[in-house]
Amino acid sequence: HPPPTASSSCSPSSSEQTPSPARDFELSVIPYPPALAFPFLAMSPRFDLDGRHIQPLVICMIGAGGFIGSHLCEKLMSETEHSVLAVDVYNDKIQHLLEPGQAWSKRIEFYRINIKHDPRLEGLIKLADLTINLAAICTPADYNTRPLDTIYSNFTDALPVVRYCTDNNKRLIHFSTCEVYGKTIGSFLPRDHPLRKDPDFYVLQEDRSPCIFGPVEKQRWSYACAKQLIERVIYAEGAENDLEFTIVRPFNWIGPRMDFIPGIDGPSEGVPRVLACFSNGLLRGEPLKLVDGGNSQRTFVYIKDAIEAVLRMIENPERANGQIFNVGNPNNEVTVRELAELMTEVYCKVSGEAIPEMPTVDVSSKEFYGEGYDDSDKRIPDMTIIKKQLDWVPTTSLPDLLEVTLTYQHRTYAKAVKQAMSKALVSS
Repeated sequence: HPPPTASSSCSPSSSEQTPSPARDFELSVIPYPPALAFPFLAMSPRFDLDGRHIQPLVICMIGAGGFIGSHLCEKLMSETEHSVLAVDVYNDKIQHLLEPGQAWSKRIEFYRINIKHDPRLEGLIKLADLTINLAAICTPADYNTRPLDTIYSNFTDALPVVRYCTDNNKRLIHFSTCEVYGKTIGSFLPRDHPLRKDPDFYVLQEDRSPCIFGPVEKQRWSYACAKQLIERVIYAEGAENDLEFTIVRPFNWIGPRMDFIPGIDGPSEGVPRVLACFSNGLLRGEPLKLVDGGNSQRTFVYIKDAIEAVLRMIENPERANGQIFNVGNPNNEVTVRELAELMTEVYCKVSGEAIPEMPTVDVSSKEFYGEGYDDSDKRIPDMTIIKKQLDWVPTTSLPDLLEVTLTYQHRTYAKAVKQAMSKALVSS
């Protein structure tokens, strides 16, 4: 189906997001990847993992203008013949795909819609073969300070999407989070207990691991609870009403265009996720803040590896329907402190700057996030199901993905950050 024309029905609407601040300094926007090389070459026929020819789909992508959505749109435009109805309130990160006269121009339409209160959404879902829901508030700093918005965005606002897909017999790929696992079983054992090193006590499995959250007063878990509850609704719709669904649990997807840099393309008082927080510190020459010593362990996967996994879900419904997939890279496991040290080393390499005398500083979670913060000790994904169903394994090492990402951050933001810092110095 060709995508419908959006020009007459895309008036701006309000959003839960904070708009980019007005700025009078230059932000160097670096296209990534450069020009999407060779877009006018004819595409070869595509086949699924079982050898069947893949027919072009119309995809309603909610949250298409964000980090994950922008990379997925690039992949779909440059490598497939699928069409995208791109739904979001901002389109900065996909503007390069929306410019007229490109090979894929007839296959992507942007709809400026806030899904919270726009009746056009169901019409777009009806037009599509598949809906992908990426919309979320997913910044840890918001979980304490905006718990109601966090719950509404991740549960309440997602309910109509699920209902529209069920009512119209449309397939749904819903993006959840690795945070639904909460704390590991091992985290409740004494620190020196030998079972803490047993993978059964910390590796997270989609079909076996329990979801363990902290007390209600720890509002940090508002996000994880909302995400788990919408997962349960989706699963129940599949069981009772035959909804075709796939649930994605991302484990720290990293790459260019992730999050924002405070005061440059996001609010000055904003606190993005850990990689963007550390990038901001490196760009400003400030020590990287390690919350509660930076002892939590995380894994990181390159965005382009992860997007390949999503494309396999899109194009292999028989293998993906009814499944919950961890998408991460257990080989890229580090503590947050180790991540800070590695990022400092890589950034100095790509920027040519010297390693600072005091690269990190410890802060308490209360000081950094406020009251009600809590955390999980480890998030290590089990990859058995996705390897079996989709034959997918990530390939990019942590040093390599950090070099690509920090090169982009430096080229895109360094000049703007220096200009903003100079202006602040003059004003003071």
